Parts: sequence; C-alpha cells; structure tokens
Amino acid sequence: MKAAVFHGPGKSLTVQDVEKPMAGPGEVVVKVAACGVCATDLHYLHGTPTFKKPPLILGHEVSGWVEEVAPDVTAFHQGEAVLVPSVQSCGECIPCRRGRDNLCERMVMPGNHVDGGFAEFLKVPARTLIRLPEGLPVQESAVISDAVSTPFHAIRTRGRVQGGDRVAIFGCGGVGINAVQIASALGATVIAVDVDPKKLEQARGLGAAEAFNAREGDVPKAIRKLTNGGVDVAFEIVGKPQVLDQAFSSVRAGGTLVAVGYSEETWNFAVHRVMFRELSVLGSLGCCSADYPTILEMVRAGRIRLEPVVGDRLPLEQINEALARLEAGTVAGRQLIVL
Repeated sequence: MKAAVFHGPGKSLTVQDVEKPMAGPGEVVVKVAACGVCATDLHYLHGTPTFKKPPLILGHEVSGWVEEVAPDVTAFHQGEAVLVPSVQSCGECIPCRRGRDNLCERMVMPGNHVDGGFAEFLKVPARTLIRLPEGLPVQESAVISDAVSTPFHAIRTRGRVQGGDRVAIFGCGGVGINAVQIASALGATVIAVDVDPKKLEQARGLGAAEAFNAREGDVPKAIRKLTNGGVDVAFEIVGKPQVLDQAFSSVRAGGTLVAVGYSEETWNFAVHRVMFRELSVLGSLGCCSADYPTILEMVRAGRIRLEPVVGDRLPLEQINEALARLEAGTVAGRQLIVL
C-alpha cells in the first residue's frame, strides 16, 4: 500500500510502498477515506519525539470503511463507515475507570505510538472504533476525531461553557474554528481572536459575535471593555506564551482560562492575579470516548457543521505541500489528505 512515512525531524515525508497491515486478534483494518493534517504532525517534524521511533506513518485524524475484520470481532462488518479516535485508551487503568480515558495511562495514538492514517490502510483495535451514523459524509467526518472532538471536550467539559456565557477563543485554526462553532452552538457569546482576517471572517460565519485581530491594538483591553470586565472563559488554542498572556488578561474575576494549544515553552503568569481574582487555569487534552455520541448527534443535527471547516482536499502525494502550508499559517479550517 502507499503511505507517507516519517523518517526523522527536519525531513520531508516520503510517499512509498509499505506492507499492508493485517488484522490480528481483536483488530480491524480500516480502508482510509481521509486523514486530517494537524499541527501535531508539524511538532514531530520540528523535533518533538514520537513514541515509536521512525520510520513511522504519521496521521491521527482518520475516517474510513472497515476493510478486514479479525475472526474474533463481531461488532463490525466489512464496508461499515467508521471513525478512528485520535487516542485509543486501554479501558482498565484508573483514569479510564473514572471516565477520563483521554488521560489513559497506556494510551496509544495513531501516528505517534503506532503507524497512523497517512496511508491507504490502518490497523485499529476494534473496541476503539466509532461507527458513523448513516448520512454523515465519510471524508469530512475525519475531522471529528480531533479537530472537532478536542475543542468539544475543552469547551463543554473543561470550560463548562453554557448558554449566556461570554467566551474568547484565541486562535481560529483547525481546532479553534470548531471551538467557535461549538461554543456558539451551546449558547455562548463568542469573541474570536486571530491574526488572519480570513480566519476571523470564517469565525464570524460560524457564530462569533465579535472578532479581533491580535495584531491590531490591545486585544485583552478591548475584550475587557466590550464585556465590562472580561470573559467568563478564555481558550488558548495556539500554544504560545504570549498568546496565553493575552487570553489570561481577558478573563473576568472568577473566570477560567483553558490551555488547549501544545507548547514545549514555559509560561510564567502572575500568581497574585490568580489569587486575588480567584481565576482557574486548566489544561485540556483530546476528548473522552463518552463524548462521541453527543458530538455525532450535534453533527447529524447540523449544530456542528463539517463542510465549512474542511479546507483543501489533497492526495497523499501532496502531503508535504499540505504541511508546508500549515507551517506558513495560510490554512483556513482543516486540510484533508484523501485516499
């Protein structure tokens, strides 16, 4: 089969022929329909180590069809449309048993711990697969497994956003743009912040009541003035200390900052402000498996829209072009590699 193989930091992915995976006990082979191109893939290219040493097939945001089923698997059948979660949990450790399987002690991530979805076929434990409801577009549904599920967990579970809340989303890329539409769907008044006018325009189209360009003036001050003191919850989805500072300064007394973006840098914040204003600073990672039924129903009902947040659809042979465009910051929404 064809696959885009990662051979180490600083190197382009190589599209080459590799051996097609075979389903072992409890496993299913998925014929990949599409795989989203995520900033996490860029982190690996920049030197963040993968759990499995290269060569490794990257890609963790996958949808497709069941191609092969192991003899002991009865829950799935060939031809069914499925979603591959970006994190596969063990179901047995303490976090899993407490319903926080996104923090699984033995988590496995495609494109990190094992070969991922920039390939024609992907091997997956059957117990982790999610059946796609009839009527959902299979290719576009790939973004649900990360670009939609990650902000859903951040917005609803970590930020506890509800109707009437005022929310600021810092960073309107592939994950942030879905945070905008999810928070809006839950009844919040959303303020979008980015440096790209096209992304801000897209955010307005998906429910943002206001949009600020972070390169134009003092955005935290403008948000505090607009909201008479600050937002209830701010979400940082860029992964940069300077953006965390902006989000932190935009939160009202008693409010919450949720860090969603990944960074290896150290962020220093004013402890006295956390104490005097009783602020909460939280992290958010991925999504719990129990949230997927709600997410899929919101997509089915049109409360979460896929088509507007899916950008270009590119063949596997253009994977490096897709990564270069993501690096340049010119991508609106989520690029898909389609197979």
